[in-house]
Amino acid sequence: RRYPTVEIRAETFNGSTHVPVPSDSAFLKALLFELRLVDDHIFAEHRDTCTRINHSSVYSVRTEGGDLWPVLAFQKSGLIYACLPLVEETLEPRPPLLTVSGLSQGLALLLGIVDYISPSRKNEAEMSAKIGQLRNLLIQACPLGTPLNTNIRSLNSSFDDIQETPTDENQPAWRSNTYKGKPQVNVCITEKVKCMQYDKRDVVDMWQVYGAVNCKCDIEGSAPNVTLSLNLPTNGPPLQDIVVHHCVTSVDPALLMSSSAEPLDDSVYNGPYKFPFIPPSDSFNLCYYTSQVPVPPILGCYQLIEEGSQLKITVNLKLHESIKNSFEYCEARIPFFNRGPIAQLEYKVSYGQLDLSREKSLLVWVIGQKFPKSLEVSLTGTVSFGTAGKEHPTDYVCTGNTAYVKLYFRIPDFTLTGCYVDQHSIQIFAPGKPKITASRELISSDYYIWNSKAPAPTTYKTLF
Repeated sequence: RRYPTVEIRAETFNGSTHVPVPSDSAFLKALLFELRLVDDHIFAEHRDTCTRINHSSVYSVRTEGGDLWPVLAFQKSGLIYACLPLVEETLEPRPPLLTVSGLSQGLALLLGIVDYISPSRKNEAEMSAKIGQLRNLLIQACPLGTPLNTNIRSLNSSFDDIQETPTDENQPAWRSNTYKGKPQVNVCITEKVKCMQYDKRDVVDMWQVYGAVNCKCDIEGSAPNVTLSLNLPTNGPPLQDIVVHHCVTSVDPALLMSSSAEPLDDSVYNGPYKFPFIPPSDSFNLCYYTSQVPVPPILGCYQLIEEGSQLKITVNLKLHESIKNSFEYCEARIPFFNRGPIAQLEYKVSYGQLDLSREKSLLVWVIGQKFPKSLEVSLTGTVSFGTAGKEHPTDYVCTGNTAYVKLYFRIPDFTLTGCYVDQHSIQIFAPGKPKITASRELISSDYYIWNSKAPAPTTYKTLF
């Protein structure tokens, strides 16, 4: 599939250095040669020299008009999947791959095609039929060269359906079909908390909260209007770095101005945060945000000391009193890198239970669904190891006593910011009384407690 609009944009960006895309047959021949699938016995310096080693699926394909770059290509189950993403900047000198947003979009689209075609690879007739439908699906997934939906399997393969003129000219492009049935709205606020704790005077602990508001609106009509409000408790920290979905029709500029890059002051907008929107047909994230909460939910201290052939470990965890003491799960995992299997383990836990992983290189402390009344739990123990084998985990960062405890937990019906959706404030301008369901949750994400008796790696300190 070729997109003349994209080719014109590429020519505009690159000017005299622009390399035109050759005919399909010429491009295929050049790509097969680059992938060493034809003429692999011939030495081609630009392809086979020892100084050129490909560490990715991004290639420079030599054509009569010059070198086409970046060509994203890979093989899967006997098929080649390839695309040529647009680079929205000059190609001389070549920009770093990480700065080319078209590469990730192209890869997502190709993986969507793989997911659509792969289940049929053993049935030739079925595969041929699917490949025949692919052109029609691409018109929906990528109409003008920009991927809008990379989940190819979710699209309708009937070309007749998408040729139909919408019955209502006001129906937005992102609302692909209309719902028939009892109206209902589901909203879920998911907050994730990242944390790095060091338990040291000279190193500052860091934590960050980021949230997403997911919506699924089953409402009749071609362009139903919905208004949803996010609320905070009286002393709740304001939401910052708010990014809204393109279906939001208008928004207070003050709502978008709060940035975590600037210090907080009394003038910061702290809600309620109103979002009027025309919902897409499928589930979508209405907005994303961050927030600067005053304390992490669980404070921890980890000490690991090597004494001869043994390790002495101490872990103390305390749930902050402002946090809801009701978990779906809560556990602390203590890995031991660059060592053999755990041969001997003596331990004492004040609460919960301690399990040893099958590979005998990881301790899993299952705290359960509640902390005790004191809100504090502790683990002490000594560990000794056998001879290391290839199957045991290694880590170039965690060597010697540099080690961590990683926490995994989920608290349903709770957010660290206190952010919630008032069901009564949801306004829906459509016939019928909708059923409204609102939920929220707090989930751990990269929640580390580093050994305070060893230097924590500085690479982790700059993650935030």
